Amino acid sequence: MDPVQKALWFVEGHSREPITLEEIAKACKISTFHITRAFAAATGLSLMRYVRARRLSEAARSLAQGADDILSVALDAGYGSHEAFTRAFRDLFGMTPEQVRAQGHLNNISIVEAIAMNTTSIPNLAPPRFEALGPMIFAGLVERYDCQSPNGIPDQWSRFSPYLGNIPKQVGKVAYGVCYNFDSEGIFDYMAGVEVKDASDLSGELKNLKVPAQKYAVFTHKEHIASIRATYTAIWSNWFPESGHKAATAPNFERYGPEFNPTTGTGGLEIWIPIE
Repeated sequence: MDPVQKALWFVEGHSREPITLEEIAKACKISTFHITRAFAAATGLSLMRYVRARRLSEAARSLAQGADDILSVALDAGYGSHEAFTRAFRDLFGMTPEQVRAQGHLNNISIVEAIAMNTTSIPNLAPPRFEALGPMIFAGLVERYDCQSPNGIPDQWSRFSPYLGNIPKQVGKVAYGVCYNFDSEGIFDYMAGVEVKDASDLSGELKNLKVPAQKYAVFTHKEHIASIRATYTAIWSNWFPESGHKAATAPNFERYGPEFNPTTGTGGLEIWIPIE
């Protein structure tokens, strides 16, 4: 069973207990970094926000069915007080627990149902090659995204396009999409950029990122760029458990060589995943 399926099983099996990211990762026998990335790649969701949304959704179901004691419902959902529960409940559903109990139905709120566990195999992923790179410096435009809605990335690349070939001390003609600062809530920084010899001459909105020497597993994505999530899912959910390798807590990046056509999204690219 891949780590995402294990995580789903653990979450649903401990729905009435307070659980942490560390506990989920331990049950899956991988790092918190790995399970966070794997879950986001496979589902497009933040793992811990999914956990909270599932608990609150089941709480909403109990309230709509006429639960007598809201505090008991709050405690079952993992909240230590009526106030904390009400605040989280209202943030997610736009209504208070009292309002949902009073109306007696869930027709006007969007509850989060359990993600169905399945054993559907992902298309075969070609074995990676392994590379060891020395320290690198990237320069480019940086935006912070939620894994549940990274829709601004194409526009970010469009804004970065005029800089290609015009950044001081650029190395080669390759572009990079660098993912880093990925937190437990599924929020991460994304740089659309290039490699530079040093960042001393950068100006304006351009930022730099220094990446230390690192070993990588390098995967080729040959299909249209729009299907890249399927490749990431195969890497995190299939390849890692079968390979015996461990993910390193470091930036990963997409490498867009001259064969990639940014206008059509075709030509292929490489995905570089840091490993220990």
